[in-house]
Amino acid sequence: MERRRSLPDVLAGGIFVLIGGAFVVGALGYELGSPLRMGPGAFPLLVGVIVAVLGLAIVIKGLIAGEVAEFGPVPWRAIAVIVLAVIFFGSTVRGLGFIPTSAVTALLTTLASRRIRPITAVAVSAGLTAVGTLIFVVGLQLRIPLWGPWLGF
Repeated sequence: MERRRSLPDVLAGGIFVLIGGAFVVGALGYELGSPLRMGPGAFPLLVGVIVAVLGLAIVIKGLIAGEVAEFGPVPWRAIAVIVLAVIFFGSTVRGLGFIPTSAVTALLTTLASRRIRPITAVAVSAGLTAVGTLIFVVGLQLRIPLWGPWLGF
């Protein structure tokens, strides 16, 4: 029986262990409290331990029963467009407002796929903008203007 190792699983599990360990170290700077009266450091400590243990399990699985995964070409265009869309949203939401920024961001992210048609992109953008507005501005009552000062509203 051939023993396979999965480098992606080992690397991903290692990242989880590092992130969980960082949470544990950060949580130790806060008061932990007792089980009946937990302090502000108890929840991050618990989350950090759980993430680290899951990461360790992924590392062990990758070392023992890994699977050989073949990767295709990296979709650089999609990665670049999505990163640019997120940067656009974060830097313009206060100035343009939630509705125009969400619409442009959704439209940009649809450009990540080469197979989407323009009418579908516009429909997806309109739908995501409407749903996002209902969830974040109406439902969660985030204090984000619908139309920003850059537009003169």
